[in-house]
Amino acid sequence: MTAIIGQIVILTVSDADRSADWYCRLMGWREDSRYVRPDGHIQQVCLTDPRTGLRMCLVAHESAPGAFDELRAGLDHLEFLVAERSDLEKWSTRLDDLGIAHSGIKQPSYSSSSMITFRDPDNIQLEFFWAARDPATGGDADLTRGA
Repeated sequence: MTAIIGQIVILTVSDADRSADWYCRLMGWREDSRYVRPDGHIQQVCLTDPRTGLRMCLVAHESAPGAFDELRAGLDHLEFLVAERSDLEKWSTRLDDLGIAHSGIKQPSYSSSSMITFRDPDNIQLEFFWAARDPATGGDADLTRGA
């Protein structure tokens, strides 16, 4: 088996330029490429997180139907992991500062981990997620305690 050397998330959006601006303002990412068709339609904008190297490309298809719905087969949501639970408080403040509606920090009854849920301009569900650690193993508590 060969090694995977990176990752790129590609999302279909209604307006690649608007979404790129939104993700760059929120996440501090930088635009590294864009494809503009000869007719002037911005079809794809690719962004990079300079801290992690994560790449996200936003693709605007003219025939893309309506808003995102995680109840359809495909993507449920996109999760961004944070190192410390206190990082969620910082993200909550950042979301508030940008006027982005969110769930606040929540801890579901089925998990000892915590998260903030919010949506991008196309209604794609996003999360900042902190995974609680099992003190005995140092691993993800939700995975090590068994189902």
